[in-house]
Amino acid sequence: DGFYKEARKKFESDESFKERSRLRVVALQAGDDDTLRMWRTLVAESTKYFNRVYRQLDVLLEDADLMGESAYNELLPTVVERLRASGLLQSSDGADVMFVDGFTNRENEPLPLIIRKGDGGYNYATTDLACVIDRVGRLSADRMWYVVGAPQAQHLQMVEAAARTAGWLPGEVEMRHVAFGNVLGSDKKMLKSRSGDSVKLSSLLDEAVERAAAAVREKNPDLDSDSQNSIARMVGIGAVKYADLSTDRVKDYVFDWDRMLSFDGNTAPYLQYAHARICSIFRRAGVDRAAVGQSDLAIVAPQERALALAILQFDAAVWDALDKASPHRLCTYLYDLATAFTSFYENCPVLKSSEPTRTSRLALCDATARVLSTGLGLLGIEAPEAM
Repeated sequence: DGFYKEARKKFESDESFKERSRLRVVALQAGDDDTLRMWRTLVAESTKYFNRVYRQLDVLLEDADLMGESAYNELLPTVVERLRASGLLQSSDGADVMFVDGFTNRENEPLPLIIRKGDGGYNYATTDLACVIDRVGRLSADRMWYVVGAPQAQHLQMVEAAARTAGWLPGEVEMRHVAFGNVLGSDKKMLKSRSGDSVKLSSLLDEAVERAAAAVREKNPDLDSDSQNSIARMVGIGAVKYADLSTDRVKDYVFDWDRMLSFDGNTAPYLQYAHARICSIFRRAGVDRAAVGQSDLAIVAPQERALALAILQFDAAVWDALDKASPHRLCTYLYDLATAFTSFYENCPVLKSSEPTRTSRLALCDATARVLSTGLGLLGIEAPEAM
């Protein structure tokens, strides 16, 4: 990050450095050995940091999954050649460009999609088109979702239109921009550290675990330190993930430690606590949980009915979130489920009830816990058995 900042500062203030930088990009795309050596060093350092963050987040990505821009370098000349052979490439101010129907600038003039710059270097659009060729041809992709910021909307629209015009993106293949908003500080501006720098995700996650540890110690001081540390990691990391995923992805949201680590409201700790509470019930119940889960239900109280109906809506909630590429819809469902369980727990005695009500209510508890655990798992959040 520091290396990039210094390079960017010099790029903007030193014309000679700017020109050398541009030539290095051209050399890198052309496979120059010395440039590749330096580039590989930077990539290795970046990948080390990425992997550390992936481990913190329990993200399952590995080095073999990474496909950076450089992975498509060999296809870049192919993009140019195929566009030229199709008669779709034109020259504009020394650059090779493609004009896509329906895109104009402020003067209502056709907006060019730059394929190769005047210095011979390739542009972002070239790489993105190479990606399309690779994903459709090699991976046989039927859906391609681009999870990038909203400001990239026009660029991706032009890339999609260009790929379809060139015949590289068949009509049955979906190319979708999954846009997202910004994370803001309490001042409603882009989230920054106290020093004014961008916040590093790794540092933010470390702080989340520290804050969660304090909350866990306060809530359950009798837990041994290993258990407290394990739960703090689940709660802290889960809180950060859930705060992001529970917000409509196209909207900005304010980063608020107190709110995201709260055990009340639409937060990960609230859902995790509901799951842990159910696990606690079964530790005291003295029954075979697997057998209870297969028991018949006897729905009598309105809170039982509300909880049972909420459980039945899980399948629809998952498909709704997938269809709209909107994880917050699943979060809202899980919060509603946890709220229904809280009402059930407060109004319908479980362990003190007589049979068959006791077993029926235990079965409802088991089903609720399984849905909470599965739903949180789909969001990449762990469901602790104690808190």
